[in-house]
Amino acid sequence: MNLTSRSIRHYREAPNAFARDLFAPLPARYDALAALLSFGQDPRWRSAMVDRVASAQPGLVLDVACGPGAVTRLLAQRSQARIVGIDLSEPMLRRGEAALSSAGLAGRVALVVGRGEQLPFPDASFDALTVTYLLRYVKDPAATLAELARVVKPGGPIASLEFAVPTRRPWRVAWWFYTRAVLPVAGYVVGGRAWWNVGRFLGPSISAHYRSYPVAWTLQAWRSAGIERVEARPMSLGGGLVIAGYRSAR
Repeated sequence: MNLTSRSIRHYREAPNAFARDLFAPLPARYDALAALLSFGQDPRWRSAMVDRVASAQPGLVLDVACGPGAVTRLLAQRSQARIVGIDLSEPMLRRGEAALSSAGLAGRVALVVGRGEQLPFPDASFDALTVTYLLRYVKDPAATLAELARVVKPGGPIASLEFAVPTRRPWRVAWWFYTRAVLPVAGYVVGGRAWWNVGRFLGPSISAHYRSYPVAWTLQAWRSAGIERVEARPMSLGGGLVIAGYRSAR
């Protein structure tokens, strides 16, 4: 998949389909290369998000945009919950099934193909919810947050992980240089053409997302979706952002 002007237009017009195509070649080494190319920060961010949910000892958790199941496995390891993982990509889910089976965790997990914007579950179905790197791939982030909140029981914890743009100028300049100049080349060296494409896309897409939906806007969108006690935790000098709150009882 070449990131031409045509493919960028595809991303803007049909972000779900674009994401499915972009990540289709990646499942086999996704977790390992995501950790490598983030200098080990991606697993640390996921762990911080999972902690916000697992500490509540939920019985049933929905893991949205679960990919090959890194967060799903952490949830299963750190809680006694049953977990449903949902993702657009069947190859990612197949990889997740294999990893869960190898870890002896498959018995408490079900993986489902589906969209975060249109979850196939009744209202208040889950005790808690996690969501990872989703909002850049939906047309309406506010409506998506409302849909995520819809399926969580009142009082249930909700936690998300997204990439972010550092706010302090020195770190923002370093982040810009890494995401534009280093990441695509490093991705190609360790993962080939598919990771080159991801590397080229990642930085510009993050910058564009926060121009349209700044962090302050996102926090207000969480509250408007019916989530209270919303907190944001920038991580790794601002390159990652964990947001957490609780489904309102109202």
